[in-house]
Amino acid sequence: MRNFDIRNAHFDRLVANEDLRWMGQNTNHVPSHPAVLEAMARCIREEGFHVYAPPAGFEALRQGILNDLGLPEASAMVTDGAVAALYHVCHTLLSPGDQFITTDPTWNWPMAFARSKGAIVKQIPIYGAEHGYRLSAERLAAAITPKTKVVYLVDPNNPLGTACTPEEIAAIVEVVEKAGAYLIHDCTYRHFAYSHTLAATLYPERTLTIYSFSKWLGLAGLRVGAVVAHPDIIEKLAASPPNNLGSSLLAQRAAMAGLAIKDEWFPGVLAQTRANQAMVKAACDAIPGMLVPVYPSNGNFLVLECDALGIKPEALVAAYQKHSIMIRQGSYHTPNFGDRFVKVSVSVPTQWVEEFVALLPAMVDEARAGTGDTKLF
Repeated sequence: MRNFDIRNAHFDRLVANEDLRWMGQNTNHVPSHPAVLEAMARCIREEGFHVYAPPAGFEALRQGILNDLGLPEASAMVTDGAVAALYHVCHTLLSPGDQFITTDPTWNWPMAFARSKGAIVKQIPIYGAEHGYRLSAERLAAAITPKTKVVYLVDPNNPLGTACTPEEIAAIVEVVEKAGAYLIHDCTYRHFAYSHTLAATLYPERTLTIYSFSKWLGLAGLRVGAVVAHPDIIEKLAASPPNNLGSSLLAQRAAMAGLAIKDEWFPGVLAQTRANQAMVKAACDAIPGMLVPVYPSNGNFLVLECDALGIKPEALVAAYQKHSIMIRQGSYHTPNFGDRFVKVSVSVPTQWVEEFVALLPAMVDEARAGTGDTKLF
C-alpha cells in the first residue's frame, strides 16, 4: 500500500470507532446550539441542497464573518474550510523561487502548498523558553530576503497556544510591510484567545486573514471557512478558485446560524475549554518531569512535554489509543521538536478530560515501557 493509503486507513479506523475521544485534532466537540442543528435540518427537509451556492458565499455569511472580525472595509471569500483558503492563497500568490517564511512549529500543510508551487520554505524556530515560544520581529527581519513573498503566521500558534501581543503584531507587520510581502494571518484559534490583534487592522493592503468555523463552532466535518482581505486581493483570488460553484449550502446555513447565536452560546464553550485546560494542567503538575510549557493556552489545546520522563510521544499516544482516546504526537507538527511533546485538545466534554487525567499516570508508565514505533499520522 502507498503511504497515503496507509494514512487514510489509519483515520478511517479512528472515525469508525464510535467511542473515540477526539482529543488530538483541536476540533470542538461541545454539543451544538439547537439553532445550528435546526438550520441544517431545515436545509435537508426542504432539500435546499439541489442548487449551487453563490461562488464567494452567501452575502449574509460574508458580512457576518467581517462583522465577527471587525473588518468592515475588507472582503470575505467563503471556502471549503480554512485549509482550502490556505491552499488557494498559496497557489495564487506564490511562484517558483519565491520565499515562504513561517515558524517552527507551525501548521504544516501550507508549507506543502508552498513547495508544490516551487517556493522555498524557511522556518524560524520558536520552540523553547529561549524564544518564549513565540516569534520576534527581530528574528523575522533577519530571515527576510529580497525573494520573500509570503510570511505565514499562525496566531494563536498551533500547537503551542501562544498569541502575539498588540506590540508584537505591530512589529511583525512593520517588518513584512517593509519587505513588500504578503502576510497570511491564520486566526483559526482567535476565538479561544485571551486577547487577539488582527494584523489586517494595521496592514490591510497585503494581509490575508484566515477564518475557520471548524474550531469555535465545531463544524470540522462540514468544511466551511473563509479568507478575508482587501477587495483587490479577493478579486484576484476569485478569478480562479478551486471551487467556483460555492461551498456547501448545508455548511453555510450552519455557519450563519452559528454567528447569530455566538454571543449567547460560545462563552459557555470557552469557559468549559479553559476549565478543561486547568484539569489537564493539574494532572501534569502531579507527575514529576511532565511540563506544560505554555499555560494558559490561547487555543483549545495544550502542549505536554514528556521528554524529561524518558518516554517517546508516540508511545504515549499509542497507550491512550488502546483506551479510545486520541491525542497527537509532536512530530505531526515539527520534526525538529516533535520528540519533546504531545498535544491534547480540550474543547471537548468534561467527561473525556476526566478520563484522560485519570489514566495519565498509568499511561506514562506504559509509555516508558513502549518503543514509540507505532505508525501514526
